[in-house]
Amino acid sequence: MNDDEALMLAIQGGDSKAYESAVRQHIKALSHYAYRMLGNSKDTEDITQEALLRLWTHANSWRADKASVSTWLHRITHNLCIDYLRKDKSNVTGELNDEHESKDRPASVPEQNERLDALKNALELLPERQRSAIILSHYQGFSNKEIAQVMDISVDALESILARARRGLRAQLSDLQAS
Repeated sequence: MNDDEALMLAIQGGDSKAYESAVRQHIKALSHYAYRMLGNSKDTEDITQEALLRLWTHANSWRADKASVSTWLHRITHNLCIDYLRKDKSNVTGELNDEHESKDRPASVPEQNERLDALKNALELLPERQRSAIILSHYQGFSNKEIAQVMDISVDALESILARARRGLRAQLSDLQAS
Protein backbone atom coordinates (compact mmCIF):
# COMPACT_ATOMS: atom_id res chain seq x y z
CA MET A 1 0.00 0.00 0.00
CA ASN A 2 1.43 3.40 -0.97
CA ASP A 3 1.11 6.66 0.94
CA ASP A 4 -1.84 7.89 -1.16
CA GLU A 5 -3.76 4.69 -0.49
CA ALA A 6 -3.09 4.91 3.23
CA LEU A 7 -4.15 8.56 3.22
CA MET A 8 -7.39 7.75 1.39
CA LEU A 9 -8.20 4.88 3.73
CA ALA A 10 -7.75 7.28 6.64
CA ILE A 11 -9.99 9.87 4.94
CA GLN A 12 -12.60 7.19 4.27
CA GLY A 13 -12.45 6.48 8.00
CA GLY A 14 -13.18 10.14 8.81
CA ASP A 15 -9.62 11.26 9.68
CA SER A 16 -9.64 15.05 9.23
CA LYS A 17 -5.84 15.30 9.63
CA ALA A 18 -5.41 12.91 6.69
CA TYR A 19 -7.84 15.05 4.70
CA GLU A 20 -5.85 18.21 5.48
CA SER A 21 -2.68 16.43 4.38
CA ALA A 22 -4.29 15.34 1.10
CA VAL A 23 -5.54 18.86 0.47
CA ARG A 24 -2.03 20.28 0.97
CA GLN A 25 -0.62 17.62 -1.30
CA HIS A 26 -3.07 18.09 -4.20
CA ILE A 27 -4.44 21.64 -4.05
CA LYS A 28 -1.76 23.24 -6.19
CA ALA A 29 -2.00 20.74 -9.07
CA LEU A 30 -5.82 20.84 -9.07
CA SER A 31 -5.85 24.61 -8.91
CA HIS A 32 -3.41 24.93 -11.80
CA TYR A 33 -5.42 22.50 -13.90
CA ALA A 34 -8.69 24.32 -13.22
CA TYR A 35 -7.05 27.66 -13.92
CA ARG A 36 -5.73 26.52 -17.26
CA MET A 37 -9.15 25.16 -18.17
CA LEU A 38 -11.21 28.16 -17.01
CA GLY A 39 -8.86 31.10 -17.41
CA ASN A 40 -9.80 33.09 -14.32
CA SER A 41 -8.96 33.01 -10.64
CA LYS A 42 -12.43 33.38 -9.13
CA ASP A 43 -13.91 30.36 -10.88
CA THR A 44 -10.69 28.41 -10.33
CA GLU A 45 -11.04 28.83 -6.58
CA ASP A 46 -14.67 27.71 -6.66
CA ILE A 47 -13.92 24.61 -8.74
CA THR A 48 -10.86 23.69 -6.66
CA GLN A 49 -12.80 24.05 -3.41
CA GLU A 50 -15.63 21.92 -4.77
CA ALA A 51 -13.20 19.21 -5.94
CA LEU A 52 -11.50 19.14 -2.55
CA LEU A 53 -14.86 19.06 -0.78
CA ARG A 54 -15.70 16.00 -2.86
CA LEU A 55 -12.43 14.44 -1.71
CA TRP A 56 -13.98 14.43 1.75
CA THR A 57 -17.63 13.76 0.90
CA HIS A 58 -17.04 11.16 -1.83
CA ALA A 59 -13.89 9.49 -0.47
CA ASN A 60 -15.66 6.13 -0.36
CA SER A 61 -16.12 6.19 -4.15
CA TRP A 62 -12.33 6.15 -4.75
CA ARG A 63 -10.94 2.73 -5.67
CA ALA A 64 -7.20 2.03 -5.65
CA ASP A 65 -7.58 -0.52 -8.43
CA LYS A 66 -9.24 2.05 -10.72
CA ALA A 67 -7.06 5.17 -10.41
CA SER A 68 -4.44 6.90 -8.33
CA VAL A 69 -5.69 9.58 -5.94
CA SER A 70 -4.24 12.29 -8.17
CA THR A 71 -5.93 10.89 -11.27
CA TRP A 72 -9.23 10.53 -9.39
CA LEU A 73 -9.06 14.13 -8.12
CA HIS A 74 -8.15 15.44 -11.56
CA ARG A 75 -11.13 13.59 -13.02
CA ILE A 76 -13.40 15.25 -10.48
CA THR A 77 -11.85 18.64 -11.29
CA HIS A 78 -12.07 17.93 -15.02
CA ASN A 79 -15.77 17.09 -14.77
CA LEU A 80 -16.47 20.19 -12.70
CA CYS A 81 -14.64 22.38 -15.23
CA ILE A 82 -16.43 20.83 -18.20
CA ASP A 83 -19.81 21.23 -16.48
CA TYR A 84 -18.97 24.84 -15.69
CA LEU A 85 -17.82 25.61 -19.23
CA ARG A 86 -20.94 24.07 -20.71
CA LYS A 87 -23.24 25.97 -18.36
CA ASP A 88 -21.78 29.41 -18.89
CA LYS A 89 -19.21 29.87 -21.62
CA SER A 90 -19.46 33.64 -21.17
CA ASN A 91 -17.58 33.44 -17.87
CA VAL A 92 -14.33 32.32 -19.51
CA THR A 93 -12.48 35.60 -19.55
CA GLY A 94 -9.09 34.71 -20.91
CA GLU A 95 -7.02 36.27 -18.16
CA LEU A 96 -4.59 33.35 -18.29
CA ASN A 97 -1.55 35.47 -17.58
CA ASP A 98 -2.24 36.57 -14.01
CA GLU A 99 -0.71 35.60 -10.68
CA HIS A 100 -1.56 31.90 -10.92
CA GLU A 101 1.15 31.26 -13.48
CA SER A 102 3.71 33.84 -12.44
CA LYS A 103 4.17 32.51 -8.89
CA ASP A 104 5.76 29.33 -10.21
CA ARG A 105 8.16 30.67 -12.78
CA PRO A 106 11.05 33.09 -12.48
CA ALA A 107 10.83 36.52 -14.02
CA SER A 108 11.36 36.05 -17.73
CA VAL A 109 12.34 38.29 -20.57
CA PRO A 110 9.54 40.05 -22.45
CA GLU A 111 10.01 37.84 -25.52
CA GLN A 112 9.36 34.71 -23.46
CA ASN A 113 6.29 36.31 -21.91
CA GLU A 114 4.96 37.12 -25.38
CA ARG A 115 5.42 33.50 -26.47
CA LEU A 116 3.74 32.22 -23.32
CA ASP A 117 0.84 34.61 -23.83
CA ALA A 118 0.51 33.47 -27.46
CA LEU A 119 0.49 29.83 -26.34
CA LYS A 120 -2.11 30.52 -23.65
CA ASN A 121 -4.32 32.36 -26.13
CA ALA A 122 -3.99 29.53 -28.66
CA LEU A 123 -4.81 27.02 -25.94
CA GLU A 124 -7.99 28.93 -25.09
CA LEU A 125 -9.16 28.64 -28.69
CA LEU A 126 -9.02 24.84 -28.65
CA PRO A 127 -12.23 22.88 -28.03
CA GLU A 128 -12.56 21.93 -24.34
CA ARG A 129 -11.62 18.24 -24.79
CA GLN A 130 -8.49 19.11 -26.75
CA ARG A 131 -7.52 21.82 -24.27
CA SER A 132 -8.02 19.45 -21.36
CA ALA A 133 -5.95 16.70 -22.99
CA ILE A 134 -3.06 19.09 -23.70
CA ILE A 135 -3.15 20.55 -20.19
CA LEU A 136 -3.22 17.13 -18.52
CA SER A 137 -0.37 15.90 -20.72
CA HIS A 138 1.98 18.84 -20.95
CA TYR A 139 1.26 20.88 -17.83
CA GLN A 140 0.11 18.26 -15.33
CA GLY A 141 2.46 15.51 -16.56
CA PHE A 142 -0.05 12.64 -16.69
CA SER A 143 0.53 9.59 -18.85
CA ASN A 144 -1.86 8.88 -21.73
CA LYS A 145 -3.44 6.08 -19.71
CA GLU A 146 -4.07 8.43 -16.77
CA ILE A 147 -5.45 11.16 -19.04
CA ALA A 148 -7.79 8.66 -20.66
CA GLN A 149 -9.03 7.73 -17.17
CA VAL A 150 -9.54 11.38 -16.22
CA MET A 151 -11.42 12.10 -19.45
CA ASP A 152 -13.27 8.75 -19.43
CA ILE A 153 -12.18 7.81 -22.94
CA SER A 154 -9.98 5.14 -24.51
CA VAL A 155 -6.24 5.70 -24.95
CA ASP A 156 -6.73 5.55 -28.74
CA ALA A 157 -9.38 8.27 -28.57
CA LEU A 158 -7.09 10.36 -26.37
CA GLU A 159 -4.20 10.03 -28.81
CA SER A 160 -6.48 11.23 -31.61
CA ILE A 161 -7.62 14.19 -29.50
CA LEU A 162 -4.01 15.06 -28.64
CA ALA A 163 -2.99 14.91 -32.30
CA ARG A 164 -5.83 17.27 -33.28
CA ALA A 165 -4.99 19.58 -30.38
CA ARG A 166 -1.32 19.77 -31.38
CA ARG A 167 -2.25 20.48 -35.01
CA GLY A 168 -4.63 23.19 -33.83
CA LEU A 169 -2.00 24.78 -31.61
CA ARG A 170 0.59 24.69 -34.40
CA ALA A 171 -1.87 26.33 -36.79
CA GLN A 172 -2.81 29.03 -34.27
CA LEU A 173 0.81 29.78 -33.41
CA SER A 174 1.96 29.82 -37.05
CA ASP A 175 -0.87 32.24 -37.88
CA LEU A 176 0.37 34.54 -35.10
CA GLN A 177 3.97 34.37 -36.31
CA ALA A 178 2.90 35.12 -39.88
CA SER A 179 1.10 38.29 -38.85
